Amino acid sequence: MAGGRRAWRSGAAGLCLLLLPLTGCGGGQAATGSAMAEVQQVLDRRAAAVLGHDEGAYAETGTRSSYADLRAVPLAEWSYRLTALHPDGAEATADAQLRYRIEGYDKAPVTTDRTLTLSRTADGHWYVAADKPAGKSGQQLWDQGTVTAVKGAHSLVLGVGQSRDTLRDYAGLADTAVPEVSKAWGTDWTQRVVLVVPQSLNGMAGLLGAPASNYRGIAAVTTGEAGGSGQAPADRVILNPEAYAVLGSVGKQVVLTHETTHVATRAHTSAATPLWLSEGYADWIGYLDSGRTPTEAAPELARAVRDGDLPADLPEDKDFGFTDDPTKLAEAYEGGWLACRMIAAHWGEERLGAFYRAVGAHQGRTGAVEDALRKELGTTLPDFTARWRDYLTDLLGG
Repeated sequence: MAGGRRAWRSGAAGLCLLLLPLTGCGGGQAATGSAMAEVQQVLDRRAAAVLGHDEGAYAETGTRSSYADLRAVPLAEWSYRLTALHPDGAEATADAQLRYRIEGYDKAPVTTDRTLTLSRTADGHWYVAADKPAGKSGQQLWDQGTVTAVKGAHSLVLGVGQSRDTLRDYAGLADTAVPEVSKAWGTDWTQRVVLVVPQSLNGMAGLLGAPASNYRGIAAVTTGEAGGSGQAPADRVILNPEAYAVLGSVGKQVVLTHETTHVATRAHTSAATPLWLSEGYADWIGYLDSGRTPTEAAPELARAVRDGDLPADLPEDKDFGFTDDPTKLAEAYEGGWLACRMIAAHWGEERLGAFYRAVGAHQGRTGAVEDALRKELGTTLPDFTARWRDYLTDLLGG
């Protein structure tokens, strides 16, 4: 391999085998620091080549295959911060933090950990032989293949292994979702959405850094990457193309509008926000113009109510876990949706939005819902729960 072992040589200090400038007879720490500075310079040049769309300059810093895979992504920011270097003979591995931001869509950069494999050229210069997700970090879409990008009026769709026509269809759905969400929630968000479409369920799982079994049957998820700047995160709506494909046209739109709602409400969603509210509110907007009746949109809960199994309390966070009981999961989503639908029906849509924001602004989970119920809706949790149970009976009990 280029830059391999050097020969024995002698000097005043005795014999020493020099494998690389990283090691030697003393001064190893200083040499490592020098090597880190050299590698950081390579990564800086590599990042500049990505932003400058300079494939030649990119190739001078190492393997160029990843350039072709991410070339279509419209980037406003791309940088590496080297955090550790681990030499091994003529090669090394490096730990680095990648920060990138999509132009026109991300308020804050996505930050992800990467593991780099490095080698030396014949004349002793570092180059990047491989760039992969570190440890349990999820993949980026370009780790899975060449990205195709389609821009809509309010959306950017990035896909791997998908036709451009298919991505245009997704952009159309997202472009419908964004104004629908703004009409209900307001315009205090980016009013744009980034939709990521991998080739398969396994691709979705790779992006999320989790087992595929966690998402089988789940059509889409929204994930936010905190940027450390105090701004709203850079959200991605990630589709499971296998589950999404079996939905009808109405179901596809409901899913995209639901996930877009999560993007819109992210800045006002916190640890104080229970899942029945965040998921229920997203479903409430998702179903607004769907034409679905309560029994059509909440079939599992309707069945439970008719069977005399009326829920005693609002769904808990644990009820939204992906378990072996899809019925309970469906009932949790349906219960949250109907709670939000009831607020809109009894107190008005503006009060529903104000309630959501008030819960998220609370300092912690304890008392968040109770305080917001009192302040925004003039009621208590026991009274609200009783109203919700009556609402379920009236809508679904027939």
